[in-house]
Amino acid sequence: MSRPGLLFDLDGTLADTAPDLVAALNRLLVVHDRPSMPYAIARNHASHGAAGLLRLGFGLDAETPPPEEWRQEFIATYASFGHKNSSLFITLDALTTVLSNCGAVWGIVTNKPAALTESLLERLGLDGLASVVVSGDTLPQRKPHPAPLLHAAREIGIEPRHCIYLGDAERDIEAGRAAGMRTVATSYGYIRPGEDFKRWNADAHVDHPRKIDSLLRQMTGSH
Repeated sequence: MSRPGLLFDLDGTLADTAPDLVAALNRLLVVHDRPSMPYAIARNHASHGAAGLLRLGFGLDAETPPPEEWRQEFIATYASFGHKNSSLFITLDALTTVLSNCGAVWGIVTNKPAALTESLLERLGLDGLASVVVSGDTLPQRKPHPAPLLHAAREIGIEPRHCIYLGDAERDIEAGRAAGMRTVATSYGYIRPGEDFKRWNADAHVDHPRKIDSLLRQMTGSH
């Protein structure tokens, strides 16, 4: 059997970044004389990036893009926090165990801009560990387009059909399926109330990080 590739989304799958993302949103809302958002509500929008959080905070509908100056202001505010309150959902020891048990090559595919991705990975102790990191500005396309996942598969030298992509948003599963990969919905992540991840047609789902090891061993036929 070919060596599998394990590709992870970042926010809401590998890392719990909501504390810093929501804090950045609320600081921006204060500057604009808007009421802050309760953490419990804003957390579930964290996987939708700056645009999703700004739509929530400023009451924009799903089809309205936030002004670019708001997005840039949000990114600058978020970057200034230095990811100090972000943490791993999956500890380094647990991740090492997963990779060892599956004999896998691993990587990260995220829509987060490269500068923020790199600083976050450094903060979390993950910098230099993944075989490939594809950020939101690595290619012209972003998820749900399959191109970032296909690029990651080429970089690690593993055919897409031998890769598994884990993510907590519908666009992650859509991108993985379009790339010809098996997919896992990480339902412990940032899923909004009313979203039914079971309708995303992922090959499997996992509701707690500690269950990832046994699920992936099962999916890869590892023992």
